[in-house]
This record gives sequence, C-alpha cells and structure tokens, in this order.
Amino acid sequence: MRSEAEMFNLILNFARREEGIRLVFINGSRANPKVKPDSFRDFDIVFLVRDMADFLGNDDWLEVFGKRLIMQKPETMQLFPPEGGKAFPYLMLFEDGNRIDLQIRPLEELDNYLASDSLCVLLLDKDGLVKTMPESSERDYLLAQPTKKHFEDSCNEFWWLSSYVAKALLRRQLPYANAHLNLMRDELMRQLSWQAGFRGGFNLNIGKDYKYLEEHISTEDWQSLLISWRNDSFENSWLALFEICHLFEKVSAQNAKSLGCALPDYAQKLLPYLESLKQDADSSEAL
Repeated sequence: MRSEAEMFNLILNFARREEGIRLVFINGSRANPKVKPDSFRDFDIVFLVRDMADFLGNDDWLEVFGKRLIMQKPETMQLFPPEGGKAFPYLMLFEDGNRIDLQIRPLEELDNYLASDSLCVLLLDKDGLVKTMPESSERDYLLAQPTKKHFEDSCNEFWWLSSYVAKALLRRQLPYANAHLNLMRDELMRQLSWQAGFRGGFNLNIGKDYKYLEEHISTEDWQSLLISWRNDSFENSWLALFEICHLFEKVSAQNAKSLGCALPDYAQKLLPYLESLKQDADSSEAL
C-alpha cells in the first residue's frame, strides 16, 4: 500500500500541474485529529476548479492516481438518485487498498464549501483566495441535544414499528421483519447516543451511522444491542425484538428523566401485545 506521504505527494503534484485546479482541500477523518489513525482512512479530497467541463468530459485524467479496483460516480447513477448539487464526486478504490473520494467543485463555490464543513484543511491555494482558514474541528458533527418533541417522536416511531416486526414473524416473513427491526434499532441507537450526551455532555461525535457509539455506552447495553443483529432465524429475530424493546424501555426512561418530561406509556401497552403475537407464533409452530 502506498504511504500517506506518497498519496499526498501524488495528489498535490497533480493539482500543481493542472492549471484549472486552483485550490485543494482535504476533509473527513484525515482532517480530524481526534480520529485514531489507520492506513484505511479515505483521502477525502476536494478540487476547486475554474471550469468543471475540463474534468467531466472523460475519466482518462483519473489514471494518474493508480489502478482502480472499482469506481463509483454517484452523480451519474439512475438506480440511486444523485444529490444534484454543484459538486461532482469520484469514489475510487485502488488495487493497493488506498481510497480517494475526490470532489470537483466550481471555484465560485469556495465560500459555500468553507461554510458547509468544519472538518476541512487547506492543502493548496494557488491564488491566495483563502484569507482566513478556520481550524479544522468536529463542530458540525457534534451530537445535538434532543427537544422533548424529538424524544417523543423517537419513542412513537420505535414502538409503532414493533408491531410490524412481530406480525411479520408470525407470518413467517423474515426479510420484512428484519427490515423493520433494523429501523427500530436506528431509534434505539439514537436514544443511546442521547443518553451518552446527557451523561457526559453533548460535545460528542458519535460518528456516521453511530460507528463510535460503543465508546460511549455501558458494556451491558452494548452487549444487549448486539443481540439485535442476531436475526438469521425466526427464533433469533423474536429474541432480538424483545431484547431491543427492553433496552429501549430502559434507556428512554432515563432520557425522559434527563429531559424532565413524561415517558410515553407505549411499552406498557405494546409489550403485552407483542408477547401475545409471540404466543400465537409458538402455537402455530407446535401444530
């Protein structure tokens, strides 16, 4: 695998040679000093260019970065709708394991770009356009304290989804059941992240898709959460459903107390209903 220094030299030497590229930034994990370094961090690079057409006409110029295993251009896809913004990304995984997520942006978007991402480091400025560069920080990615309405909506969504899971398991529809179990887990992880914020302050970065959540919750709660991914059978999905419900009940009660609001009585109403569906399922299997 090419080293970090080799990759930065490759990227910056190319940018220096290309007249149309005027500024280069890096964002993401390599712009965040709080992220533990490893060799698999992406190079999240942004080129601000004079004329987008000089780069979007063909992909031959990308060969300079190395031999690719695969590339994705989200703005050209139809199955997955593009964002439709002014940035054009190239997501590239190379044979040596390095990955560059490269964005091409028009030069006139400089101010908007700088305002859009606090994790941003200036690597090259050919024209001295950036007069002051804020220090790269996680401020745009910190956990937000929920309002009472946010909390109530999360509780409602979680318990509303629970009946979908139980009925699908009763009907022997495992993919449908697990799809909704995944949505329930999302709300549980949201509540767990709020719990972490109430305990230690909301100056936390839980990470994309809660990837740092384990660092901020108890071992007991983490082990309980893990059970919700053991859903490769009807038996395990039933187990995951009740495990996730009991953990949500506990954590949401603590969050309600921290918020100074009443805990909705969904658990008292829904758990007996879910248990009755489980009994129906057990009876059907016994026949």
